[in-house]
Amino acid sequence: MQNFEKMLWWLIGGTRGGKNRLRIIMALDNRPMNANNLAEELDLDYKTIMHHIELMEEHNVVNSMGDGYGKNYFLTDQMEENKGRLEEIKEKAGVQL
Repeated sequence: MQNFEKMLWWLIGGTRGGKNRLRIIMALDNRPMNANNLAEELDLDYKTIMHHIELMEEHNVVNSMGDGYGKNYFLTDQMEENKGRLEEIKEKAGVQL
């Protein structure tokens, strides 16, 4: 198992916040968004979004462009390449959206 896949297991299937991180990844797969857009679309607190975004940036799942309110988040190329694995992890871990 590749290191990135192991990290996805930990981020999505191995922690309490996995469901929200999965929801953020899926939202960013549709289009880039800033933290406020994500909070509104996912009906989550801004601070919750930022906590998950910072963790996923640290682990190369998302990256950002811009500053302040205009900072937009995108899936990294590595995450894009592993979307199929993400779906498998979601199913095997039993993460329900």
